Amino acid sequence: MKEQLKALENLARQLETTPEQRTTLNNAIANYADQFISSLSKRNAYDLQEDEGKAISDLKIDTTARSLETILVAYQKNVDSVGINPASGRHFGYIPGGGLFHTAIGDYMAAIGNRYAGMYFPSPGAVRIENEVIRWLCSLIGYQEEKAFGVLLSGGSLANLAAITAARDDKNIRSQEVERSVVYLTQQVHHCVLKALRIAGLGEVIVRQIPMDAYFKMRPDALAEQIERDKSAQLNPFLVVASAGSTDVGVIDPLAAIAEVAQAHELWFHVDAAYGGAFLLAEVQNEDGSTVKEAFKGIEQADSVTIDPHKGFFVSYGLGALLVKDINTLYKTNYYQASYLQDAEHINEANPSDLSPELTKHFRGLRMWLPLQLLGTQPFVAALSEKILLTRYFYEQVQQLGFEVGNYPELSVMIYRYMPEEGDANSYNEKLVQQIWQDGRFFVSTTTIEGVYWLRLAVVSFRTHLKEIEDYLQFLQLLTNQV
Repeated sequence: MKEQLKALENLARQLETTPEQRTTLNNAIANYADQFISSLSKRNAYDLQEDEGKAISDLKIDTTARSLETILVAYQKNVDSVGINPASGRHFGYIPGGGLFHTAIGDYMAAIGNRYAGMYFPSPGAVRIENEVIRWLCSLIGYQEEKAFGVLLSGGSLANLAAITAARDDKNIRSQEVERSVVYLTQQVHHCVLKALRIAGLGEVIVRQIPMDAYFKMRPDALAEQIERDKSAQLNPFLVVASAGSTDVGVIDPLAAIAEVAQAHELWFHVDAAYGGAFLLAEVQNEDGSTVKEAFKGIEQADSVTIDPHKGFFVSYGLGALLVKDINTLYKTNYYQASYLQDAEHINEANPSDLSPELTKHFRGLRMWLPLQLLGTQPFVAALSEKILLTRYFYEQVQQLGFEVGNYPELSVMIYRYMPEEGDANSYNEKLVQQIWQDGRFFVSTTTIEGVYWLRLAVVSFRTHLKEIEDYLQFLQLLTNQV
């Protein structure tokens, strides 16, 4: 058996690296990263390719060992040169984060040490880092409660799911009560909320879509009236979901007024600020003299809030955060004891594993904590302020090119469409988008609201500056003369 073990050991030791091997690998990856970042200004934001990178599948996983050079060549051709490039400053579609280089360093450190950040006992320092990020986010939204806390997850979808399960359990929605329980939201709510209801066992709840005003914001008066009607019908209203930066048009619901209604009727109030929450840092004035931060008034009254650092804080996918006014609501849903974890019961910090469904998890907090430590908050404040102003600049300039626009941008997302002198506007704008995609230098996405086809501008990449916006405006002017 010893001989067998020695033979296996010789093969298994290939999993370890020598200093020379690490130097070679580090240099190769660093060079690849440098070339990628340095060439971003020349790279497309969107690459339409017929083969869609399928050649990457030729690298079958088997006993074959390949050189890093071979792998990087295939990766560059079939991954980094195909589809949407979220690292591009000309990515104006969806909600790109961009991926700070400092984030990659944080992830690298986290992966090398492989610290388990789920419990305090095995890695108190890692848990303290993640919890400090949570405390900072709680202070950002204005939570004053001593019990306010939260947990870092992979993104807004899981954060919204965790909020909904907490609301379900806090309001004691049992299986026999699901069909008479009511959730309130608008057509502008992110689709992951509806998906989360189904996953949380609430697929049969009554979902009320509350009417919106002319700016696509929830009407608190309509919410109050609907709740009263549902109570009169012996139904069980328990949850209202508002948006602080809707995906379609970037608006912030009237949070303070909604909070007042929710509190009056004892509903759980959840705010989806996955995209918009970071803009609480922005220092920008609105047309009426108010500040962007004032538009978030009432978010501090929410029972739960979702914020995605991989959006507004520009870190790499996937990092989302769920913040709650009372940590006990997360314990109620997620805490569970196991005999093999008895050594970890005595803690000085909250265990992330007690606050979410995750046990094994990546030390994801380092990807945000490290950039904030290295840079401080000032560059983030400046970048977020810049993104709002860039969107407002585009809003003003694009109208001079014959485009119709939606709401004046509260944050950094807006809708616009070209109005041709004749023909169907929807068809025209569909063709316009296809032209933009075919060119590839810029990427934009679209949406349809009440039958109207719109282009979306989402200025969220930290690499998007005035030049990128002006270049896009010039390109639009050229296209609208051709389409």
